[in-house]
Amino acid sequence: MKLNVQKITPFEADGIIYHADTCLPLIDAVERKKVKFKALARYTYPGDRLTDDTEGLNSIGYWDANEQQDWGLDWHRNEGIEIHFLESGYMPYSQEKKEMELQPNDLTITRPWEAHKVGNPNIGVGKFYWVILDLGVRRPHQNWVWPDWIILAPEDLQRLTTILRQNEDARLRSDKRVRDCFQRIGQAVDTDKNGSNSSRIRLLVNYLLILLLDLLDSENVELREELMDSSRSVKLFLNELEKNLTETWTIEKMADSAGVGLTRFTFHCKQLTNLTPMRYLMMRRLEMSKKMLLENSDLSVAEVAFSCGFSTSQYYSTVFKKHEKCTPIEYRQKHTVLVESS
Repeated sequence: MKLNVQKITPFEADGIIYHADTCLPLIDAVERKKVKFKALARYTYPGDRLTDDTEGLNSIGYWDANEQQDWGLDWHRNEGIEIHFLESGYMPYSQEKKEMELQPNDLTITRPWEAHKVGNPNIGVGKFYWVILDLGVRRPHQNWVWPDWIILAPEDLQRLTTILRQNEDARLRSDKRVRDCFQRIGQAVDTDKNGSNSSRIRLLVNYLLILLLDLLDSENVELREELMDSSRSVKLFLNELEKNLTETWTIEKMADSAGVGLTRFTFHCKQLTNLTPMRYLMMRRLEMSKKMLLENSDLSVAEVAFSCGFSTSQYYSTVFKKHEKCTPIEYRQKHTVLVESS
């Protein structure tokens, strides 16, 4: 099949732009006929295009691998809550710091802020389904807004939302009802022609959410209200900051990326790190530069400074000397001698 991938303006919230996952390894595997794939999608997700009748549904479909695979989907986040279901086979799967191997009838739940990967590094054989619903959130403290065609009774929908927001369980053991629901989802995706099965897909997604609520109720999961606190959103941002130190950050941009107001962001940052946001940023950059000085002896001080996000090498050297009581060159020489003499 031809994979119809459409470039559409990505989601923007709180001043930050979020780009949809393009699933390039999956697209390549389909083109090489390594795996059977069928999906309905919007934005940059691969598959036939979803219509406006299912607005809020970003991707729904499956792949079916009946031979050993040579690809996987590396760490990524989705633009909504994702429900995976493995019908057959096995699947190496990781979510945040949890590694597992999914077995038939395993169901996983991934929230928008939870990094996950499928494969370790390669996926397993088997039939694997997914549903991705955009609830208008990217951080734990933001309020969920379900698509208007989700018709669960308000009390049930609120209970489902609360359970999903206040626990971090990644995997559930499902039952025959869930298996049948996903099989019917696969049939609806297979036979859809330009939205002809939109009503059926809406009904099946609603039914899936009812079944999910039943499973969660039967698991008697522990609820933790602190998981919805804005401090958790700030903590997640600070963890992500380690990989984005070179960006031109301001306090305003940091607060926007965390999805909270400037005053609240500053407060939580001080509570979590005992430092103001800009001082925390500077200290992380300094730590990064110290590592680069020792591990990349061919780089000049100016190159290290710019690589760590400092605006000028002069400013970097001044800050470095203030905190380390020596210049970057002296630091490199001193620690190189220590390593050589040990």
